[in-house]
Amino acid sequence: MRIPEFIIFTGPMFGSKTTRLMATLDRFRYQNRNIVCFKPAMDDRYSLGEICTHSGGKISATCVKTGEDILKYLQDKENIHVIAVDEAFMIDGSASALLSLFREGKTVVVSSLQLSASGNVFEEVRDMMPWATKIEVCPAVCPISGQDAYYTHRKLSGLDEITVGGSELYEPRSWFHHSFMNQSK
Repeated sequence: MRIPEFIIFTGPMFGSKTTRLMATLDRFRYQNRNIVCFKPAMDDRYSLGEICTHSGGKISATCVKTGEDILKYLQDKENIHVIAVDEAFMIDGSASALLSLFREGKTVVVSSLQLSASGNVFEEVRDMMPWATKIEVCPAVCPISGQDAYYTHRKLSGLDEITVGGSELYEPRSWFHHSFMNQSK
């Protein structure tokens, strides 16, 4: 029997979190482990039925709105070893659902922002972190300084805290170039 893992890839927009998730799932596939993937129904940036990277990588996924949707989907499924969730911060109740699955012995792999562009912690990700067996913070590159960027900058004002978008709305920023994080500006 395998010991379950709870793996979280987090960081700002464009930090290759989803790419890391997909690489991890490839490894599990080579181990002949059965995988089910989920993504938020509201994330329609590239595809409705796939988790997609910004660089074009894709994997089939079921769209869900809540953690309860994840549990309902898996209710009648047998022999599932790995549950993968992209952008978990957009799925209400994902933390409690994934913790429940982890306690049942399932391996969980998550890719998600941990902070909003305004510096607020996303509760779903915060509530998962104490249970994680591995957390990898995936920095992007700040387009201004070229340094590691750990924060997401919103290019437009007046957007909701969670607004789905890509490079037209967001960019990664280093501490020195993120006005919310760097209060000395």
